[in-house]
Amino acid sequence: MRKVRFLSIPSLLAACAVVPALLLCSTDGHTQAAAPAAPAAAPAKGPSAEEIGRRVQAFYDSTKTFKATFAQTYTIKVQNVKKESKGTVTFEKPGKMSWAYDAPNGNRVVSDGKVIRVYEKENEQMFETPVKNSQYPAALAFLMGTGQLVKDFNLKLLDAAQMKFEGGYVLEGTPKDATPAYQKVLLYVDAQTNQVRRVLILDAQGNKNRFDFSAPVVNQPVPKGEFDFTPPPGTRVVKP
Repeated sequence: MRKVRFLSIPSLLAACAVVPALLLCSTDGHTQAAAPAAPAAAPAKGPSAEEIGRRVQAFYDSTKTFKATFAQTYTIKVQNVKKESKGTVTFEKPGKMSWAYDAPNGNRVVSDGKVIRVYEKENEQMFETPVKNSQYPAALAFLMGTGQLVKDFNLKLLDAAQMKFEGGYVLEGTPKDATPAYQKVLLYVDAQTNQVRRVLILDAQGNKNRFDFSAPVVNQPVPKGEFDFTPPPGTRVVKP
């Protein structure tokens, strides 16, 4: 018998190595662990965290479409489990996104700007929820033209050398409006292009969801139908 789980969008996305995971933390009811020790702040020189945030925002504000390959590593602390997957991600303003996971995963996370669809190949089911009711994080909303880094986060600049990202900047963002989905997001920013090369999302249970982006392409036409998805026959569709 097919196992049906009713989960929040962040839980679905976060489990993406297990369930198409886009983003985040679980909200499975475990007792919240203490937040991990904060990395050392960057030396007080060069551009401020807010200035770098504005540079990143300006780059993505100037893009209509964004496509890249991604590698995802989702670490579940309580189980000491690390799940890895990869695929291709495409964004188009306003509010459209498509995450296509390579085989054998085969999961999909798709939004046409109105509805988010999260397809689980292994469980033969797909979750649908209106975008207005979803909880996909501001951590990636700026990529879709629906978020503002400086407005949505308290930003702090971390020591790039300590974070093993020399030649770039590491921004730590704490959401100004508290959310159960995640506690912090780290953005690894290319100093030359102001593009985000890596996103690391941390939740209260100590889980980590890391996305490394490579081969980015901006402002190129997106194939028709990229943000539409019809699951295979027999797929159970779950709606809120």
